[in-house]
Amino acid sequence: MTFKMSRKRLVRLMNKKRKLRFLRNLWWKFPKFENNLKWQKPKGKDNPMRLRKKGYPPVVTVGYRTPRIIRGLHPAGLRPVIIHNPRELDELNPAEVVVYIGSDVGMRKREAILNKARELGFLVANAR
Repeated sequence: MTFKMSRKRLVRLMNKKRKLRFLRNLWWKFPKFENNLKWQKPKGKDNPMRLRKKGYPPVVTVGYRTPRIIRGLHPAGLRPVIIHNPRELDELNPAEVVVYIGSDVGMRKREAILNKARELGFLVANAR
């Protein structure tokens, strides 16, 4: 089941979704964790974070996942596409996609892609 939603409503839905930072247990207590703030699942038998006690940070669960219609979209509400040559722009619609130029593209071809993208009205996310 797919349905069309206006770009304004999509962006509003994306901004409404609360973005939590999931940090490991006791990151505030030990200096060795302060520079390594990645998520680690709490696994201890009596760990209050694993038991979801009041006053402890949230644990990653499926309920925090973003809605399917906005998952993976650019903040402008457009679908991201990676481009490696100017010909690939002919098959895309500027109203639906945001263009990223591939990291392995050289300077000469990058300029050609940028010129053609501006000509066709594409939003280029990583234009320097």
